Amino acid sequence: MAGCAALILAGGGGTRLGGETPKQYLPLAGRALLRHSAACLAAHPGVDLVRVVIRAADRDLYGRAIDGLDIMDAVEGGTDRQSSALRGLESLAGDAPDHVLIHDAARPFVDHDLIDRVLAALADAPAALPALPLADTLKRADAAGVRVSETLDRAGLWRAQTPQGFRYADILKAHRDAIGAELTDDAAVAERAGLAVQLVTGSEDNMKITTAEDLARAERLLGGGAVTRVGTGVDVHRFAPGDHVMLCGVRVPHEHTLEGHSDGDAGLHALTDALLGAVAGGDIGSHFPPIDERWRDAPSDIFASHAAALVREKDGEIVNVDITLICEMPKIGPHRDAMTRRVAEIIGVAPDRVGIKATTTERLGFAGRREGIAAQAVATVRVPA
Repeated sequence: MAGCAALILAGGGGTRLGGETPKQYLPLAGRALLRHSAACLAAHPGVDLVRVVIRAADRDLYGRAIDGLDIMDAVEGGTDRQSSALRGLESLAGDAPDHVLIHDAARPFVDHDLIDRVLAALADAPAALPALPLADTLKRADAAGVRVSETLDRAGLWRAQTPQGFRYADILKAHRDAIGAELTDDAAVAERAGLAVQLVTGSEDNMKITTAEDLARAERLLGGGAVTRVGTGVDVHRFAPGDHVMLCGVRVPHEHTLEGHSDGDAGLHALTDALLGAVAGGDIGSHFPPIDERWRDAPSDIFASHAAALVREKDGEIVNVDITLICEMPKIGPHRDAMTRRVAEIIGVAPDRVGIKATTTERLGFAGRREGIAAQAVATVRVPA
């Protein structure tokens, strides 16, 4: 049995921000917006379990966003916020926590002090709501939304935030009883069930990201957001007897193979060094020494995926990679699309972030004499400032 579990609701489409990527997966200071709150809740000493509720279509985005965090497997949400919250709560039944925190993924600035206040309130109340008193004067508009029809009394009005805290058994029952009620937050579900909801002081920084302007403000709050780093890599392999070459993770038929301790994939070797260089992570030889028999004939995707993982361990985001293959033969064009897709899969990015090019040396040098293949790579990453 866990003392406290945290649910992060990340099942929305985030359409008001524009673009195809839901807002919870957009970068904020080099990390997915969702990761900020997930990391904070996972690190809080009073939170034993963290689970994120997601859309089925976003599983790949989610995996990249939380890569490396020690949290529970995600659960798929429902068609709206209320049904997603219920699915998340139901998924915790086997753990039966005493308390649960329910948080919106679009609030990246939750902090430990705020979590402390919510948890402390649950010692005396079945539900706790972080909120701030309304300071602005309220006006009601006319039906056309053009003119003011009246001024409203703001006395006693508060702006609700998350994470909202509850006694687990109480809020689970309340949600089960409220199916179809179309309530806007979990405190409203608790109110409907007759549970006393205690107000605790929220945080002005605990903003909800809804618009592009909100996201820009969030970047400013983080001191300017992320910095961009660039790494480069170069690799060369000579030809040896064989019937194919490995290039950018793709088997390409050829009258030779590439000589090397591993599979000789010059494209992935150059890419590995470029990714490592972007985060000052050494070079491929320091991670995979050629004298180590473990790497004899090893597929080079191991090296590139390891370098990509190191970027993410530093909370970095791979913005773009660009690989140039330098050879007279084999022809790269017929295999370019397959290479692009394979590199994207290996390093965990969308294919439109991968560039694959080929060129010759106009028959000059070792490549021009068809003695081998060279590759150059550039990797651009964003890391927290």
